[in-house]
Amino acid sequence: MSASTDHIDPADSLPFGRRGIVISSVQDIRPAAEALRDMARELSNFRVAVCPNIASKLPMTDAEGNALAETVFGWPCSKDQWWKKPLLALISPLTFVCRYESEPFWANARGIHTRAPNPLLDQVDLSHFRESVNAESFIVVPVHLPFGQIGAISYSPMETGREDLSREFALYADILEYHGRRFINGYSRVTSQRPWIARNCRLSKREVECLRWAALGKTDAEIAMILGRSCATVRFHIHNAATKLEAVNRSQTVFKATQLGYLGSVAAISASQAQPHS
Repeated sequence: MSASTDHIDPADSLPFGRRGIVISSVQDIRPAAEALRDMARELSNFRVAVCPNIASKLPMTDAEGNALAETVFGWPCSKDQWWKKPLLALISPLTFVCRYESEPFWANARGIHTRAPNPLLDQVDLSHFRESVNAESFIVVPVHLPFGQIGAISYSPMETGREDLSREFALYADILEYHGRRFINGYSRVTSQRPWIARNCRLSKREVECLRWAALGKTDAEIAMILGRSCATVRFHIHNAATKLEAVNRSQTVFKATQLGYLGSVAAISASQAQPHS
């Protein structure tokens, strides 16, 4: 593919666009993985690494149980097989970034390069970058899925010595993101059991308000002071939310409400909002 195609429509890029493969069953996984591999190689001789859930120990496999990293994406068989390292999600700087960034980025030992500044990434330790990620540079696409699941797909040069991917990132990030997200979403859809969903999970404004403060560690008495309500009213709303979410306690109620996106970024609540009503 020519580098002059600055405005490629990702849906039209071969071999995996509108004319390509949609994962609608486990039988589609391997051909979709092969198409993704071929697309990445055609663009810039990238090798693909995919993880649909950075919290899971299970490697991605095709319908026959073959590890895609080894049998499709071409990662060499060695003691350093990254897809067999369950602790990688806790130590890799790339998975750390995926927890705090939703847009594609590229990384090398000198820094994490995002489309827009993200101060949360300033604390990323890159002192052992090469040893921890087994490559000199990466383009990475975080994929934030329903129910709090985080996936990640990375593209690394197959040849050594390519440490600066700024040009490739500018040209191909949109295409790599589009196809990477489609692949992880499709894979997760056909391989994951349907997560728990309560039948009546529509929370009221007051229930959400109380749960947001509960998520920040506030007691019923503190929430009552902040909202200008009685403790009994706060307990009533949290109990109602627990019943709707089929939760067994306060912690699980907050957890399930967070999974469903009701609480948003509770850390974004400003200190000024926490002042008790007069």
